[in-house]
Amino acid sequence: MAGSGGPVATFSVWDYVVFAGLILFAAGIGLFQAIRGRKEVSSEQFLLGGRQMTAVPVALSLTASFMSGITVIGTPAEAYMYGTSFWLFVFSYAIMSIISAELFVPLFYRLGITSTYEYLEMRFNKLIRVIGTSMYIAQTALYTGMVIYAPALALNQITGLDLWGVLVATGAVCIIYCTLGGLKAVIWTDVFQMIIMLGGFVAVIARGAVLQGGLGKIWNDSYYGGRLETFSFDPDPLRRHSFWTIVVGGSLMWASMYSINQSQVQRYISCRTVTHAKLSLYVNMVGLWVTVSLAMLSGLTMYSIYKDCDPFTNKDVGASDQLLPYLVMDILADFPGLPGLFVAAAYSGTLSTVSSSINALVAVTVADFLKPAFPWLTERQQSWINMGMSVFYGGVCIGMAGVASMMGNILQAALSIFGMISGPLLGLYLLGMFFRCANSTGGLVGLISGLVITLWVGIGAQLYPPLPEKILRLPLSVEGCIAQDLNETTTMIPFSTVLQTTTPQPRPALADNWYSLSYLYFCPVGILVTMITGLSVSAISGGCKQKKARPELFIRKSDLICFGCRNSDSEVSDLIEKEPKHIQGLDSPVFYDNEIALKEKDHKETITKF
Repeated sequence: MAGSGGPVATFSVWDYVVFAGLILFAAGIGLFQAIRGRKEVSSEQFLLGGRQMTAVPVALSLTASFMSGITVIGTPAEAYMYGTSFWLFVFSYAIMSIISAELFVPLFYRLGITSTYEYLEMRFNKLIRVIGTSMYIAQTALYTGMVIYAPALALNQITGLDLWGVLVATGAVCIIYCTLGGLKAVIWTDVFQMIIMLGGFVAVIARGAVLQGGLGKIWNDSYYGGRLETFSFDPDPLRRHSFWTIVVGGSLMWASMYSINQSQVQRYISCRTVTHAKLSLYVNMVGLWVTVSLAMLSGLTMYSIYKDCDPFTNKDVGASDQLLPYLVMDILADFPGLPGLFVAAAYSGTLSTVSSSINALVAVTVADFLKPAFPWLTERQQSWINMGMSVFYGGVCIGMAGVASMMGNILQAALSIFGMISGPLLGLYLLGMFFRCANSTGGLVGLISGLVITLWVGIGAQLYPPLPEKILRLPLSVEGCIAQDLNETTTMIPFSTVLQTTTPQPRPALADNWYSLSYLYFCPVGILVTMITGLSVSAISGGCKQKKARPELFIRKSDLICFGCRNSDSEVSDLIEKEPKHIQGLDSPVFYDNEIALKEKDHKETITKF
């Protein structure tokens, strides 16, 4: 009986058939794109899809790439254990979409870049670009390792699939279609995988509603279980989730993912026009709303079924990330193929994120390291290097899964990594885009300062987790569980009691204040430290007295109006083609030569309209 505890069924033959079939179909998309475009061997075609993608497939790909297996498995568990405050991220997604579409899309299109970190060299200098690229590579490799490891661990313990076999197989499939198909393969595969992910959530919700007597019963159980207390306006920065931590901290954290993260930027700059790129971000926003809502409803469905017998407290599962796979095998085992569909959904999320990460890592490595070092490489040589780098980074990401095995709450850990590393980077971009007096010395010192501060608080929080009263995990019950050997019920053990009976560990003075800062505030802290330090150092080092900066490197008033691009998309494309791709930094002696000045004058009217 569902919800009574104890062992659950394992995969049937049909589940394996459905799972394998869907994953192989995803790999087949990559092969198809490779065969169809086998004559298009240019590096731009491989890395940016020839800049000919349209808004809707790019939007679904943007959604799928961060709606990873971590999200599929971790977000419902979040709703089950902490309630629906995570639902407030719908506000964060809207703010993030506006920031990315109205500030960063026009800037990146104007400059015609392949790697987002090219901007750092244009605005500051080569050293800052190399540091920024290195930070991105380290962050993405670690995050991708977590993306591979978390679903594999959870699904291994529930389905019996071999853990490291699954890890290697996951990486191998991603390597195949990244290596052969490039960005087009990644985007179209993401579209398919997004549909599979949403289908997995719908299957769980629909079956749960049938078992519980309708969605109204699920909602009612969640209300009386305290799971629907979404809005908390407590201003305490130490509280894990509140309206302020999610809307303020979460918006900036997601903005750092979508505005400057190569995995995402590479997608929307592959669009054929600026309008398509902006539209892809707004359609992506709706996709994120739908995905997080289905994930929350899946978590509430899980609570309604297990409100009297929590599998975690009852030791039916060993980690919160195993709750949703456990539920799937509990309620869908009578329908051969549906558990396979869900497992494919979780792995589709993993595959989409890993493939996008590999493709983006290849893009920044080639653009920021190989091309400057070996400018004589032909297009065919670059294509072979792209393929070789895809294989290399696939192996690195599989290896990083071992590091991920030492992390705690996988959803929180993943978002914390972005806050710690992307926060200072976003602060550096904002410093360069809005403040003309910021120079490379200020940018470098600001970036390093912000990174040191966020790593300090992030690593401290990992070593000394916040106390239960700041986490606010909701109580869970096992009074309805059936003993495995005797037909008796176990005694009720609220999870809060379990937390309170653990032996207290000695904690440093900073543990209950600085290290207990909400993980969503890591990013705002990094942004503020980077910008304040950068401006201060720039002022001291004479940044305001430097030569006039190239105007297209800064945000303009016309950029701030959605779809306010009055000139035609073809004019923008012409401008991008005519603008120089690699510009010297502001502090270099040949930074603003007469040829560029004349070109600026010739295109002044067009640029102003843009």
